[in-house]
This record gives sequence, structure tokens and C-alpha cells, in this order.
Amino acid sequence: GGALLVAPADPESIYFPPGADGFAPVPLKRLPFSSILVSSNDDPFAEPGFGQRCAEAWGSRLANPGAAGHINAESGVGDWPFGRALLDELTHA
Repeated sequence: GGALLVAPADPESIYFPPGADGFAPVPLKRLPFSSILVSSNDDPFAEPGFGQRCAEAWGSRLANPGAAGHINAESGVGDWPFGRALLDELTHA
């Protein structure tokens, strides 16, 4: 058991998508399982440092793919080898 958490958006940011309600406040308690949090340098839905703060609070390892924007189905990552490697890391730990 573990979790691969990808591109958490900051619901308290002015850039959070309008109409997406019910996500604040983000719980900042340690997770009871292994986790990896993926947060890019330039996610338009999260202020710089948001991913780092979440990773520290949740006890997650932070994986930074660099300038990847908001990582989702529309971001064009395709098969996403970076994410597959992280998922393999979790499932083979």
C-alpha cells in the first residue's frame, strides 16, 4: 500500500480553478502509508512551495519533474515514463 499523489492544486491560491469547491482546507496530517508527491516547478494551480509543504506534512517523498505545468490528462505527458517509474518504486518497495 502506498499512494502516488500527482500535482495537488492549492485551493487557497488565487489561481485555483473557479467553481471547484470543497477542497479547502488541505489536510496536513502525516499519511499512514508510503507516498510520493509529484509537484512541478511551474504548476499554475499551486503557489511555489505548496508541493514541498504538502510533502513534508504528509511524510511523502517529493518528486519534481521540473517545468511540467499542471500534470493531468490534458497536459500531454502521454505514457509518462517519469510517473511510471515512481509508481513502480511504490509497488516494488
